[in-house]
Amino acid sequence: MTFSPRFKRALYQILPFGVISFVLSISYSLVEKGILGDHPIYPSTGNPYKYNWLIPSIVAGIFGLFVGVMEFFFISKWFKKGSFALKLLFKSTIYILLIILLTIIVSSVSTAYEIDAEPFSPEVWQYNYNFVTSFAFWTVVLYVTLGIVVSLFYTEVSTIIGQNVLLNLFTGKYHTPFEEKRIFMFLDMKSSTTIAEQLGHVEYFKLLQSYYADISDAIIDHGGSIYQYVGDEVVVMWKLKTIRDARPLSCFRAMEKSLADKKEKYIKRYGVAPTFKAGIHVGVVTTGEIGKIKREIVFTGDVLNTAARIQGLCNTYEVNLLFSEQFAQIIETYEDLTIKALGETELRGKGEKVRLFTIKNV
Repeated sequence: MTFSPRFKRALYQILPFGVISFVLSISYSLVEKGILGDHPIYPSTGNPYKYNWLIPSIVAGIFGLFVGVMEFFFISKWFKKGSFALKLLFKSTIYILLIILLTIIVSSVSTAYEIDAEPFSPEVWQYNYNFVTSFAFWTVVLYVTLGIVVSLFYTEVSTIIGQNVLLNLFTGKYHTPFEEKRIFMFLDMKSSTTIAEQLGHVEYFKLLQSYYADISDAIIDHGGSIYQYVGDEVVVMWKLKTIRDARPLSCFRAMEKSLADKKEKYIKRYGVAPTFKAGIHVGVVTTGEIGKIKREIVFTGDVLNTAARIQGLCNTYEVNLLFSEQFAQIIETYEDLTIKALGETELRGKGEKVRLFTIKNV
């Protein structure tokens, strides 16, 4: 079964909530068991105690997944603006209220099971009252909240530095440099200097924010990863093994369509609609972690310089897209579009000539 890039991204964003909640619940149960041993009741509340790590942990994991779904599809959209700290505070408050409600429900079911009574019986509610008004209850809430905060922190950080980058830093995949084949697409906004002078620095920056946001869905849908933003330039990359039907070309077209669909919005807001040109190349890069004060996963190799220089020739050839012969050779199909050869050229700073291509209706 093959999952779409968008589904995988959602899965990677949601799963940490369930996993972290599950693991913390197990650790809490073990600590509790270490303290209470075979004691039949909780000393602070008088409620019955029976060691059972599995059911609470499964419930915590499911609740964590529920929080992850809420965060990814709904709540994160409510807090797009605002500082990192404020988002963490407001989201945590919402989830703490949900945690309190869930803890009471789980406590009711668990207590009813232990004393063989109905969940809504007066006896169960008396035990619930004892639990909720005890210090033990708030330690449970605090511990579960810790899991949610850690999950939110992980999500926010992964959004800032990149989901794949954070995961790879954790796993140490790139601790030792190695070579791999990747495809790079350099995108550059057209007439950016003129637009910046026309709008001023602050408004231009806001336009860049909208521009990056509006092309992001296309990049996600076509399996691309953003390597870096450099001013008005975006560097997108793909692992070579992920290529299906020339997805960088499909991505290019999808980004063009996204901006075209929002043209009126840009003109109304900024008085100008951004467009871009792109260069694509494929080759071997050396990948690894670098830096002491600030660590990054960096790609080095001639493929990046070549892709940047190919993009720089778009104006010369009067096209919005150029790609190298090496990339053209790995393309299997791309809808009904025809590849057009533009001849050979010598790239700036390179001794050998490179054959360039585009697609006819670009």
